[in-house]
Amino acid sequence: MTDTSERVVPGIDSPTGSADGVYRYHLLRAALERFQCDLAGLDTAQLRLAQAQAQQTYGLERRVLSSGEAADVVIPAQRLQDAVETLRARYPDQQTFTTELARNGLDEHSLRQALQRELAFDAVLQRIAGRAPPVSEVDAQIFYELHREDFQAPERRDARHILITINPDHDENQREAAYARIAGIADTLKRDPDAFESLAKRYSECPTALQGGLIGPVAPGQLFPELDWALFLLEVGVISDILETALGFHLLICDRISPSDTIPFEAARAKIHQLLGNRRARSAQTEWIASLN
Repeated sequence: MTDTSERVVPGIDSPTGSADGVYRYHLLRAALERFQCDLAGLDTAQLRLAQAQAQQTYGLERRVLSSGEAADVVIPAQRLQDAVETLRARYPDQQTFTTELARNGLDEHSLRQALQRELAFDAVLQRIAGRAPPVSEVDAQIFYELHREDFQAPERRDARHILITINPDHDENQREAAYARIAGIADTLKRDPDAFESLAKRYSECPTALQGGLIGPVAPGQLFPELDWALFLLEVGVISDILETALGFHLLICDRISPSDTIPFEAARAKIHQLLGNRRARSAQTEWIASLN
């Protein structure tokens, strides 16, 4: 049976020209990550920064793929092809894809070599990560006890609001008119606070009007600052003063307060195991890379 896998060859000098193509791939990746543009879009200063990053990642890749752990790494041909197709799918057609590669000093041959090495690099690091000691239940419990402050669920509030927007293009939403409308609603609510939901459905210019102005439950920091501080000072059933944000004028009512509480270990267990497992994997990778010549 023919072996359709592509084996990683340590080093970067075979086949001829692969070194330049692989480095160009690292350079392009650095440009996209740091500046969200390709190489042609970089100015001189940006290019220098991208080159410095590319030299680091390129050098690290060489070290990892020259190690004994990389000697028997096999990248299935289909997996490599899938990686190429994922990139190709970002372009409307093959010609555009080829043109963009050439614009950045690449062709499909050099791209495949770069992607093959990238996949092999990831495979080696995954192998090293697998050597990290597993996280025990005791490890997770100790972490939980030492970091209890990180497992506090913040206070949350169920609230409703009424919004009258400010829009100078419409007479009824010019600033003075909008304020007069929200002030009239506020006066009605002073006489009948229980009418908040129905008034929101009738007058609010926010999509939440369909739910009677419902915007909860929310935690601190989720709303506009002007609404956030006001809501978290309100008692249940109390209606705020008229508040202004970039959207317009608001009225708030607090329906329910869910006080802050400690997340139990049972609910946090899975995330703690994942967190500690990831930390140990990164530590194993870092120590192994540091040991390479």
